[in-house]
Amino acid sequence: MKVFITGGAGFIGSHLATRLLDRGDQVLILDDLSTGAMENIEHLIGRPGFSYRIGSALDPALVSECVDRCDVTIHLAAAVGVKLIVERPVHTIETNVKATETVLNAAAKKQKLVLVASTSEVYGKSTRIPFTEDDDLQLGPTSHSRWAYACSKALDEWLSLAYLREKGVPVILVRFFNTVGPRQTGRYGMVIPTFAQQALRGEPITVYGSGTQSRCFGHVQDAVEALLRLIATPGAIGQVYNIGSDEEVTIMRLAELIRDEAGSSSPIQLVPYSEAYPPGFEDMHRRVPNCARLEATIGFRPRTSLAQIIRDVVADQRARTGTA
Repeated sequence: MKVFITGGAGFIGSHLATRLLDRGDQVLILDDLSTGAMENIEHLIGRPGFSYRIGSALDPALVSECVDRCDVTIHLAAAVGVKLIVERPVHTIETNVKATETVLNAAAKKQKLVLVASTSEVYGKSTRIPFTEDDDLQLGPTSHSRWAYACSKALDEWLSLAYLREKGVPVILVRFFNTVGPRQTGRYGMVIPTFAQQALRGEPITVYGSGTQSRCFGHVQDAVEALLRLIATPGAIGQVYNIGSDEEVTIMRLAELIRDEAGSSSPIQLVPYSEAYPPGFEDMHRRVPNCARLEATIGFRPRTSLAQIIRDVVADQRARTGTA
């Protein structure tokens, strides 16, 4: 199979490309390196079946060429990370919506399969736990830029399903829940690598808010496995799937676990949201996925333990920083 990955030099995309090549597929990636990095794919350059283009998923001619050359497109290119989203809402909206439209329009010409990556952020402020794919969405006010990302990704989903119904484009939608693992950086506010870096350097581990807010973290290899199974499952077309672990942890407890794994004596410092983000920032207290639909469709759900995820990320950050 020939697979085109937008955002392929990013964290998830580079792991996906590796798995595809390992099983004998051909991979073409496109990345503008705004949040991706060449170091993520350097180990792939020169491998049979691998090629890459440096460019934007907003470029219709370039995207059309890449889509035409491949059997399936996995659209991962997007604005990512709470910090980037809050600081650059215009970039967030334009990148997410326009890029998805560009990919779908290219796929419509020859009815090519497209898997579109969305996010758990679309559930917004919902308190109905665990989140199920057909739940109502509850977003905050337009005056708070935090919700620009959630809204743009929800629009991506509606647009994808509209292309399916109106133009017959086979689409699959996935909502990632805090996917983490080796190669992820804390550059845009990703919490586990940020905590790991701080712990390894002996710096204060900065927990925003009260620390009682909780999240579920899934290993990137589990996410990749789910993606590979979904694109091989015709029954997945037209459906939305949560992809994530349901092992819940508070952010304060997460900081403690990472500090222990790093063998660090770093203090844990609570930082009010008002000091970290612009006025009006809102956070969600809990975010837990229901992955029953995913498991029923592909016979798989993310199950890597949080302990193993933390071990992998701390080891990766230790290697990156050269800390003992």
